[in-house]
Amino acid sequence: MFQSFDVTASPDQGPPRLSALRVTMAEHGAEVFVVPRADAHQGEYVAARDERLSWLTGFTGSAGFAVITSDRAGVFVDGRYRVQVREQVADVFEPVDWPEMSLLGWLSDVAPNAKIAFDPWLHTPKEVRGWQKAGRDVVPVENLIDLVWDNQPAAPAGKAHAQPEDLAGRTASEKIETLASTLKDAGCCATVLTLPDSISWLLNIRGSDVAHTPIVQAFAIVTDAGKTILFVDPAKLTEVTLAPEVTVATPESFLVACGGLDGKVWIDPATVPQAVFHVISQPHEARDLCALPKASKTDAEIAGARAAHARDAVAVVRFLNWLEGAVERGTTEIDAAVQLEMFRRETNVLRDISFETISAAGAHAALPHYRVNTQSNALLRAGEVYLVDSGGQYQDGTTDITRTVGLGEQAFSVRQAFTRVLQGMIAISELRFPKGISGADIDAVARVPLWRAGQDYAHGTGHGVGSYLSVHEGPQRLARTGHVPLEPGMILSNEPGFYVEGAFGIRIENLIVVRPAPDQPDQSIETLYEFETLNYVPIDREMIVMDMLRPDERDWINAYHQECLHRLAGQVDAEVAAWLHKVCAPI
Repeated sequence: MFQSFDVTASPDQGPPRLSALRVTMAEHGAEVFVVPRADAHQGEYVAARDERLSWLTGFTGSAGFAVITSDRAGVFVDGRYRVQVREQVADVFEPVDWPEMSLLGWLSDVAPNAKIAFDPWLHTPKEVRGWQKAGRDVVPVENLIDLVWDNQPAAPAGKAHAQPEDLAGRTASEKIETLASTLKDAGCCATVLTLPDSISWLLNIRGSDVAHTPIVQAFAIVTDAGKTILFVDPAKLTEVTLAPEVTVATPESFLVACGGLDGKVWIDPATVPQAVFHVISQPHEARDLCALPKASKTDAEIAGARAAHARDAVAVVRFLNWLEGAVERGTTEIDAAVQLEMFRRETNVLRDISFETISAAGAHAALPHYRVNTQSNALLRAGEVYLVDSGGQYQDGTTDITRTVGLGEQAFSVRQAFTRVLQGMIAISELRFPKGISGADIDAVARVPLWRAGQDYAHGTGHGVGSYLSVHEGPQRLARTGHVPLEPGMILSNEPGFYVEGAFGIRIENLIVVRPAPDQPDQSIETLYEFETLNYVPIDREMIVMDMLRPDERDWINAYHQECLHRLAGQVDAEVAAWLHKVCAPI
């Protein structure tokens, strides 16, 4: 199994660990210490060694941070994790609704005059400046968690492997040449890269340093002449040949090399660690040079995404057919997650899952990022909903899909909510929009059906997705915070939802890719874009309140299901094919 169902943290571990940290804080004169989720590479997903937030607090979500003072300990989480955090942390920790309450706002009441101590490898210049602009004194210190964490895991040392050119669409040399040209045009001598997905994309390599995300943890410097230095443990590279422009150095030499750069250095203040920024004498601040070209997939990467999703859909429909007998079999959430992974493994090309499967029954479905473990594992029961959010890592693409299924007859209010969520997903799927529009401009389109009923969801409508890289990839987003214009080739998720704490949760998700839209007869907008849907897996028709649908929404559902049938019926056995004909029948 790629997924573990072990209990990774316990609330009772928090108090003694917090006490030990406070002793160390006092020894170092730290009045306030910030514990982020991030690692030195500033990626979203971190290795076991860097799970400092989880180790201290017990909170296992993929976003958040803690702020520790001598007598208070706040754990800041967004709307996805507010139920989860209360279940995972001890009473010594205070859950804080973030971003509604900021770190600085909380400290203004808790420790108004205290200096903020922080590990400069785990925070960016953007963060630190925000503290300083608010009048806070800041003090960089060594990581105080590491000083009290006994048996901290070792740094990851996974082997790197090549991402073939026919899947990447461009050679590493071509990508490096493009970066070097941009640096010259900007008058920069070099750029510093710290995000592992940027480096892995640039050099056409993949790794296994972080669970479910095939990145190589490394640092890099690319010069305006195209010379590239990769700062990485050489033992990771024994099975890969790098582009001729690339030389290898140890990670320990990275900071000295950054300090020795003579001239303007292109650096991203939102992603580079403060420790690195501090040694750059002439920073040129701009977005990571790899971010936009990585987000706008090549034709080869889009073709790979289509192939990966077609393959993945076969596994998911086999699972949904199997799920019909789940209640009678006494199936648990873990049983279901195991079965789904088995179907994906039977494709014979699965490299990993793209994140831990969210297998959530009943009230657990109200937790957007629920992680089932041996303690929380629940039965799938008649009358409840079951939400499964999952994906696979294939060498030609990263997949992600969510389906919510009714386990028997459902309350009318649940079906109404399901229908509104589906209407929002359809609205995004059918949308056409002008060039220059960002995710922030269209996020509301998915929410309108819910807003009409006084309902909403506390997460973005969609995130970017990598090409055999991170299932969460920036800078593109379908969210109020997504201000990067959408461009052809960008892959995003389309996943509105609705959740009632303690009762049920609904989310329906397909991945979509931005493409040019055909010209219209009376078109006055010069350039229009639209979305191509990548996932073709049936949606639970029994959950839909038909009278709520407009004719065009019925047409979309029928066309979508006919396409599911066309693509999948010939790739599954007779039992699953018969099931497909049943669930894809016109409404």
